[in-house]
Amino acid sequence: MENKIKLSEVLKKYTMVIVLAVVIILFTVNTGGKMLLPQNVNNLIAQNAYVFILATGMLFCILTGGNIDLSVGSVVCFVGAIGGTMMIKMGINPYLSLIAMAIIGILVGAWQGFWIAYVRIPPFIVTLAGMLMFRGLSNVVLQGMTLSPTPDKFLSLFNTYVPDFFGMEGFNLTCFLVGLAVCAAYVAATLYGRRKKLQKGYRVDPAGGMIIKMAVICAVVLAFMFKLAQYKGIPNALIWVTAVICIYSYISSKTTTGRYFYAVGGNEKATRLSGIDTNKVYFLAYLNMGLLAAVAGMITVARLNSANPTAGNNYEMDAIGACFIGGASAYGGVGTVPGVIIGATLMGVLNLGMSIMGVDQNLQKVVKGAVLLAAVIFDVVSKRKSFILKQ
Repeated sequence: MENKIKLSEVLKKYTMVIVLAVVIILFTVNTGGKMLLPQNVNNLIAQNAYVFILATGMLFCILTGGNIDLSVGSVVCFVGAIGGTMMIKMGINPYLSLIAMAIIGILVGAWQGFWIAYVRIPPFIVTLAGMLMFRGLSNVVLQGMTLSPTPDKFLSLFNTYVPDFFGMEGFNLTCFLVGLAVCAAYVAATLYGRRKKLQKGYRVDPAGGMIIKMAVICAVVLAFMFKLAQYKGIPNALIWVTAVICIYSYISSKTTTGRYFYAVGGNEKATRLSGIDTNKVYFLAYLNMGLLAAVAGMITVARLNSANPTAGNNYEMDAIGACFIGGASAYGGVGTVPGVIIGATLMGVLNLGMSIMGVDQNLQKVVKGAVLLAAVIFDVVSKRKSFILKQ
């Protein structure tokens, strides 16, 4: 019976990982292998970097009680419009423009966070208003026109590749060696963490399961880096995405502030009575969302090589979908950054796979909507079953 329970727990824990693997296999078969071509693997990162970044920020909003930010797509466009105008129209130094874009994002986040945290206006209303306001302001700033091209200094930060220091033709050895280094660091960190837990008497996963998990993760990382090495190597966008993932994984799992988000989503009243400033937690969630929307805006401008008044359309839907598909609870208090990355990857694979197959844009929206609904239904039903079992 215990083995069955453990198996069911494992399946529940890794449901979305299994779904992701199945989806990749299906698209690979249906596209005749085109899905896994080196260029398409590169495009998965380059075209969906914004999803990874926005979804990471959206997670912290959702953790506070299932709240969302509907304005992020418009903020991405607005920040891009400001930056594009400064660099292209006004000729301002790209690095100064980057700082200005980050500040604009933070101010937008602070503006919305104030109304949500301290005036207690529902996040849905505040961010819906923000979605309309910042989309309109983007068009005002750009006067309905597209500004291009962006300076090379700006593009070099987001839209280029890490050079191969070995100078090999047809294969970026530096890229593959980075993959090996990442795997070695992951294995060392996992073994070190397990040893520390055993020394303190904490419960740990069976050694066999840990070895299988490490082997699978390392195999995926090496296969991914091998594909990138066959194209142009490591895209700079991947470095930005990795930095955001690592920073926010640490914040959410290793810091007191990160724990506050889970506490507020779990039981806000109890959290407040324990002495935690819940208003500050709400404010930080949306302040942070504004900052990450600015980073996504920078990456979007670099990818398009322009500031476009239609940029960021439906970005919020991809970010929200990635969070719920990745295991974040619709009620708040549950969710992890690695889970969100799985969800964002699934959204990216769906986008890329359906595009390669030539699926109509409207039908693509239907598929992504169905996947999102299925993920939320799974969350609600599993929680209901857990509640019944406890009774």
